[in-house]
Amino acid sequence: MKRIVHILTLPLLLLALWLLLNDSLSAGQITLGVLLALTLTGALAASQLRPLRAHPRRLLLAVRLLAHVAWDIAVSNVAVACIIWKGRKADITPGFIRIPLRLRDPHGLAALACIVTYTPGTVWAEYAEAEGVLTLHVLDLKDESAWLRIIQQRYERPLLEIFEP
Repeated sequence: MKRIVHILTLPLLLLALWLLLNDSLSAGQITLGVLLALTLTGALAASQLRPLRAHPRRLLLAVRLLAHVAWDIAVSNVAVACIIWKGRKADITPGFIRIPLRLRDPHGLAALACIVTYTPGTVWAEYAEAEGVLTLHVLDLKDESAWLRIIQQRYERPLLEIFEP
């Protein structure tokens, strides 16, 4: 019985999500939802996707990194708010910067992507896996070397110690 419930959980959740998003319980929507749920579940089972296990180390360093990120988000919020408040009078220099990374662990890269995305004024634009180069869009890119230092020293170095062997 447990196995049946386990197998049916994902298709039923997908069906419920489909019906909620379409805001309809018509026979056509139910049929389409069932077909989509079974197709997606079957495709997922056939691909045998399994999440990679994270093996973080140095959890105290992770707490310190989290404190740095929280501070940087607060400071960036104020900076972006000032830019918005000034409007067209704001002296900003938006641009892209390419940052070489040593970090290769998928969990570390995901954490770095979250850090960059959560921080107002920055967007993770691209990651070239073969070269290990991150392209970042910065709302106010006045000093490229400062951004290199921030990403590589303040974020990447602790993530390397936390996730890389």
